[in-house]
Order: sequence, then structure tokens, then C-alpha cells
Amino acid sequence: MNSATAPEAMHPASELESGSHATGKGRVVAWAAWDWGSAAFNAVMTTFVFTVYLTSKAFGGEDEASAVLGSALAIAGAAIALLAPVTGQRSDSGGRRKLWLGVNTAAVALLTGLCFFVFPRPEFLLLGVTLIALGNVFFEFAGVNYNAMLAQISTPANIGKISGFGWASGYLGGIVALLIVLQLFVQPSIDWFGASTEESLNIRLVAVFSALWFLVFAIPVMLAVPEVPKARQSGLGFFASYGLLVRRIRAIYRTSPHTIYFLLASAIFRDGLAAVFTFGGIIAAGTFGFELKQVIFFAIFGNVVAAVGALLGGFLDDRVGPKAVIIGSLVGLLLAGSVLLALGNGNYSFFGMDWAGSTTFWVFGLFLCLFVGPAQSSSRAYLARLAPHGESGELFGLYATTGRAVSFLAPALFTLCITVATPLVAPGEAQRWGILGIMVVLLAGLLVMLPVKPPGKTEIAVVPGT
Repeated sequence: MNSATAPEAMHPASELESGSHATGKGRVVAWAAWDWGSAAFNAVMTTFVFTVYLTSKAFGGEDEASAVLGSALAIAGAAIALLAPVTGQRSDSGGRRKLWLGVNTAAVALLTGLCFFVFPRPEFLLLGVTLIALGNVFFEFAGVNYNAMLAQISTPANIGKISGFGWASGYLGGIVALLIVLQLFVQPSIDWFGASTEESLNIRLVAVFSALWFLVFAIPVMLAVPEVPKARQSGLGFFASYGLLVRRIRAIYRTSPHTIYFLLASAIFRDGLAAVFTFGGIIAAGTFGFELKQVIFFAIFGNVVAAVGALLGGFLDDRVGPKAVIIGSLVGLLLAGSVLLALGNGNYSFFGMDWAGSTTFWVFGLFLCLFVGPAQSSSRAYLARLAPHGESGELFGLYATTGRAVSFLAPALFTLCITVATPLVAPGEAQRWGILGIMVVLLAGLLVMLPVKPPGKTEIAVVPGT
């Protein structure tokens, strides 16, 4: 980064436009392979398999184990919120973005592999939740550097498409990893030693598989994408980095307040997007009567549709801009959610055709998945377009921090709407109103996003000595 003699100066170019990026299909595929591999941690370890194992009766009861896991993840979230911007800033200034991506990825893989030693007994619960919580911390740190790398492997003309390709790779990688886990470990189709359920060996081996899956697919980006140049001045101490961070945030707010508005808007609507997947299976089972097998099938189809949406959204992003894609996606989500809320699990007849509640969820639930991908992808592309040269890591660190700061919104409103509806509706109908809570969060994010200027309409200041 350039030093400035004035109190604050406008940087002449974003990292995306600086000419330092290294484009090429090979580098793009190598970068997206990390997203593909990371799904083993997201989908297998923290969503569908290992955390379900940790909250089973084997660890002392679902309620107690869930409370312990929730507490550990809350502490991890606080650590991420406090540390992510500075870790991103220091990897930028030290010219070590790729190095720290590798270090943090290796840490996630190691912690994931160590989950093999979490035996199904109450005394191993603390070990299990600690490994998962620490894995979440290092995964978010890795994600800051990975997202910042988007500017290195794209141009202003194709960044939306490349971001969408990365998101789609993550969705599809999660599907493939889950199918392998189901076929080899959870419901094995062949008889082998890894299928043994004694001491939950099959589930513990899932952790080993996930660690290896992540490591293998993280290797290409380490080989194909070059390291960022080292800044002229990068010798700040760790705590001094927070002082620089505060000065930069003040400079951003004075010279480019719409960057702050975007960080706030994206934090809100990203929490709503996460809730679509977090509570989607719960609503499918509780409101629309899906059995576990149906939920799994819907999850697979939903991820495929989300991947398609991310790809389509990426192409549109490069043509109409990320803000238009985000706005359109949020409107689509609100419309699909409104239909689900209004129709529920009732039976209807449209144009002479019977329309069951399960059909309603399949159609409009998949529409929700379709719009989630573009909103996530274009949000990342928006910020990458905006980041000044050499500051992508720090800005994506703030992106992670603001997301963590409001991550309570959708779960809280989901629960509140159900609680309020319970005495007012027929038994079994209250859960459906949790959809309203998610929609309120998405609507709030949309309203905050509407006045935000698109990238290119404003520049971010840098502060002296950086």
C-alpha cells in the first residue's frame, strides 16, 4: 500500500483494477477447488453429520450436549468477530495472504482429523465441541484470505462469474462429499471395516475423510495462485494493528460511507440467507411433514439449484452489476417465502390440478435455494470490486465481523414468531410462522441495501503510513 502525506488520500485503484491479478482458467479452477473441498467441513462436520453425532444421547443427552456445543460456537463467533479484520489486515500488509490461507486451512484439517478421537462417551464431549469451535475460528480466518484472493484471479469484466463459479463449486462439493459419507460410512453400501458402528468408528472416520478431502482440494490454490506483494510498511505490532484498523474504519466512513452501509446491509441479509438453509430442513419436517429421507433428498436438490443460481447470478453480475443481482435475489426470496407462509401444508387446486403441501415446499423451497446462491456470490463480488489495492483481506475481515455481529437476528426472530403464533393458531401450525421471522430479516437487509451506491461510485480512503 502507498503511504500518504495528507491526513488521508484516495487510493488510485482497487486491487481488482491494479493489474497485479493473475487470470487464467487454471488459476480460477484451482481457486474454486478450495471452495469444493471446504464443503467437507461446512456440510459434513458442522451441519449434517458430526455435530449431530456430538448432540446425541451418547454424550449425555441432546439438550445438555446441544447447550455445550452452542456455547462453544458462541465463544468461537466472538473470537472471529474480534480477530478477523486484523488477521486479514496483517496478511495483506505482510504479503502473506496465500501463506495464511494455507496455515489456517491446515489448522482446520488437523482439528477436523483429531475429531477421530472423540469417542461416544460424555467425557469426550468437551473435546469434541472444542475441536469443532476452534475449527470454525480457523475456517473463518481462512475464508477471509480466500475471499480476498478473488481479486487476484479475476478482472472487472469477469469477477461476478468467477465468484459464482466458486460458490457453485462449494455447493456441489458438499453434495458429493455427503453422498460419499452416506455410501461409505453412515449407510454403507459395501461391507468394510469403516462401516463398523462399534465405538461409532464409522462416524469418527467421517472426520478423517473430511480432513483429507479438504486438504487435497486445498492444494491446487496453493500451487497456482501467486502470493500478494509485501507492503512497504508492515512492521506494526498486533495490538497496534487495532489502532490502524480504527483509523481506517473512520476514513472509510468519512470518504465512502456507502461501504459501511453495504457491510451492514450484507450482514443482515446474509444472516437471513444462512437461516434459509439452517431452518429449511426443520420447516420441511415440522410444517410440511417430510421424513428424514425426503429432507436429505431435498437438501441435495436444493444445493444443486443453489449452485445453478450462483452460476446464473455470476453471469448477470458481470452485466448488470452486483447490486442489481442482490436486490433481485432478495425480492425473489421474499416472494417465494410469502407463498410458503401463505399456503403452508394445505391442499389446493389450481387450474384443475391438485396442489399438495409437499408440492408447495418442493416448488417454492427450491425457488428459495435458487435465489440464495446469487445473493451470496454477488455480495462477495461487490466487496472485492470495492476493496482498495492491498486491503482486500482487511475488508473481508470486516465482512466476517459484521456478519458475526448480527448472526443472532434470524434465529431470534424465527423463535419469536413461533412463540407469538403458538397460542393463536391450531396445534402444529405455529412453526410455519417462523418463516415470517426469516423474511423480516431479509426485508430489513433489502431496505438497508436499496440506497447503497454500487461499486465504482465511490472510493475508499487510505490513512498515512499504510
